Amino acid sequence: MTTSEPVVSSYADAPSKTVTANGVRYAYRELGPRGGIPVVFFVHLAATLDNWDPRIVDAIAAHRHVITFDQQGVGASSGRVPDTMEQAADDAYAFISALGHDTIDVFALSMGGMIAQDLVVSHPELIRKLVLTGTGPRGGKDIDKVAGITFYDVLRSVLTRSDPKEFLFFNRDRVGKTAGEAFVARLAERTRDRDAKISLRAFATQLKAIQSYGRSRPSDLGVITQPTLIVNGDHDRMVPTVLSHDLHRRIAGSELIIYPNSGHGSIFQYWEQFTTAAAKFLTD
Repeated sequence: MTTSEPVVSSYADAPSKTVTANGVRYAYRELGPRGGIPVVFFVHLAATLDNWDPRIVDAIAAHRHVITFDQQGVGASSGRVPDTMEQAADDAYAFISALGHDTIDVFALSMGGMIAQDLVVSHPELIRKLVLTGTGPRGGKDIDKVAGITFYDVLRSVLTRSDPKEFLFFNRDRVGKTAGEAFVARLAERTRDRDAKISLRAFATQLKAIQSYGRSRPSDLGVITQPTLIVNGDHDRMVPTVLSHDLHRRIAGSELIIYPNSGHGSIFQYWEQFTTAAAKFLTD
């Protein structure tokens, strides 16, 4: 799909747009050179368009057409949040189809990686390459404990007057605290046309969907033949790092990067190294 619109190179300046699919209005942003296969970003639990690190988005968009979007019922998208990952994957397929794309690359984080796995299993023809970060397989050990960890870290953030993401995504040592503060500051760089925050009801529904995903039968990931890059930190408390190794074993030919002294948000802590690796993987 091509367009005569001017190329936007900065995520902070990317205009918010909408497209309707199956009666649902999806909010999205796009940037980078048009034409060719786009890279669609699948975001994490409780996140909206404004939760993507602009350093990562801008680095990928320097060479590729990037699309970020709000899940149904989240941020500026209409409808209700799906209570299963399968439905979220169906929604993503409807959104991508409404934009006119029949082949994409996927960049997914955490819950987004769970949705992406269900999407590639149900629509393998849609996806050319997969980047799965901070995520795990359906039925993975302890994925269903995400809700408890999330509530605990949110409470800690309230008591310390910090952003919850500083606890959820980063280790609480000096290096992790510095990386977390820098990440939160980068998320505030966009000052206009910001997205609405997720509602408590939508957040609770997403947690329920993750719990169900963690307690369900494993998917046959042997059907994934697409080139796949798997990334995590060595101390991911939300989706245990061992599950990234599990994905690597189960997806033939996949590549695995584990960053040291980092947690669920390792790609944000090591954004310079990660964007170099991800851009190369997506370009080759």
